[in-house]
Amino acid sequence: MEMPGERFDLQASLPRSYLGPCLLLLLAEDSSHGYELLEQLRELGLRIAEPGGMYRALRSMDEDGLVRSWWEPSQSGPARRLYVITDEGRAALNAWIAEIIDTRRRLDELVRRHEGTSHHKRGSRP
Repeated sequence: MEMPGERFDLQASLPRSYLGPCLLLLLAEDSSHGYELLEQLRELGLRIAEPGGMYRALRSMDEDGLVRSWWEPSQSGPARRLYVITDEGRAALNAWIAEIIDTRRRLDELVRRHEGTSHHKRGSRP
């Protein structure tokens, strides 16, 4: 819990499980290599994305059958692992998106109720 007066950083408070649906979404859009995925995660706003955590998540999703991966030779350097989403991964992504939509609905309700408070209307703090 943050202390009064501290800046609330929603990005830092996103659950770790947010990484999974982001990776699956990116792979649903197109197969990709790890470095490309890391860059795309940052473009999605995951400032906290770091290589070790991303590769652990990908390995776990590979073991769970949500993605498939294999080493692909590169003409300009060492082989790189290519990741693709599976049908099970698409189903998991759909389930995660349904949960995210429900969470967004609850957050929208929180904001709507806040907008109805007298403190918000006056712009003052309690």
